[in-house]
Amino acid sequence: MEEVAGIYARESTYLDCYVQVGVAQGRVISVSFPPTPEADAESEHELLDRITAYLQGDRDDFADVTVALTMATDQREVLERVREIPYGEQATVEQLARMVPDRDPDEEGDRRLVRDALANNPAPIFVADHRVRDGPSGAPPGVEQKLRAVEGL
Repeated sequence: MEEVAGIYARESTYLDCYVQVGVAQGRVISVSFPPTPEADAESEHELLDRITAYLQGDRDDFADVTVALTMATDQREVLERVREIPYGEQATVEQLARMVPDRDPDEEGDRRLVRDALANNPAPIFVADHRVRDGPSGAPPGVEQKLRAVEGL
């Protein structure tokens, strides 16, 4: 991935919004889906090319994309496990809680932690929370449903 830091955005007719990616030090720091991009956003970036291809049906799990998960350790651990859910497969909040060390899927507090981490996901698509079928997403609901449809979920 390019080392240039910045904000990059491209319109997606499939999603009916822009896909905006924030990059710093070669790592993705944010993904959002605004109706209009930031004024200083550039439209050319290799990740935007890959996202466009993904939305058109090219299989890509984005496993090689480095995402900076700057959040509390317990939430970061959840999102790191989300990245292990394969393209085209899904898990439940309970299954995800089972994947996280020292978490008990039978504990309401641990299931709440998983849901909170999903809702606070700073990089939907790259951290594919749309693969968790009964949890919230860092993406808007309409975008989440379209991402699920891309992968046949």
